[in-house]
Amino acid sequence: QVQLVESGGGLVEAGGSLGLSCAASGVIFRLNVVGWYRQAPGNQRELVATIAPSGTTNYADSVKGRFTISRDNARNTVYLQMDSLKPEDTAVYYCNAYSYNTNTWGRGTQVTVSS
Repeated sequence: QVQLVESGGGLVEAGGSLGLSCAASGVIFRLNVVGWYRQAPGNQRELVATIAPSGTTNYADSVKGRFTISRDNARNTVYLQMDSLKPEDTAVYYCNAYSYNTNTWGRGTQVTVSS
């Protein structure tokens, strides 16, 4: 059974940093495109960042230069380092693993940035 578990969310002041983790079981992250998405109240879920099996990364324009996605193959974990946080980054952050036979979501972790 594939399971993704996010952790690391919380409350931070604007300009601060948070690091999120997504740990996987039942799926090998390095064989999947793994992404972080977020959904704020009243908004649709949106892409934040992805990392491909090759290690290639992709970011939403709104987080470029502030967020960094990375992968630890030994731990089968993907991270999202978030710096220079803004109130508009407030959302529930979800981890996703996608391949030809996988499309799995975690349950999400709340990130709140106060102004």
